[in-house]
Amino acid sequence: MSEENENAVQFITVEELKPNSKNVNLKVKVVSKTEPREVVSKISGETLRVAEALVGDETASILLTLWNEDIDNLKDGGIYQINNGYVTLFKGSMRLNTGKYGSIEEIASEDFGAVNSDKNLSDQVFEQPRFRRPFNAPPQRGYGGRDQRKRSFRRR
Repeated sequence: MSEENENAVQFITVEELKPNSKNVNLKVKVVSKTEPREVVSKISGETLRVAEALVGDETASILLTLWNEDIDNLKDGGIYQINNGYVTLFKGSMRLNTGKYGSIEEIASEDFGAVNSDKNLSDQVFEQPRFRRPFNAPPQRGYGGRDQRKRSFRRR
């Protein structure tokens, strides 16, 4: 990132993250990282690796979801700049993501300070809205074990 672009980027602290935050830029330090596990993509069917890293700054910490090569690029104790990240809810818990349009860049070790692991934003549980099928959507077979169409019964 060039120096003039870096000045234009507005950084926030981890404490300022909210569920469904978008286009966030922050500087974080990696506290710990989980072992990667393999999952199968629902879209492409390919096998992917996923792990989570506890990252934070002096204000708070949050879990960062890492995919494939990002898992190997992050090191415990490293300081990174997250560009164009976003926050999602996974099982009611906040997760920081970079996705297709975001990036994670290692930055020079500057005096970063201690990470506030006591205030982990991922420990908070939020209620997620339940998905509801639109009123005019066609019924789905196999959902709930039977056809969801309303049936009219006539007396004989």
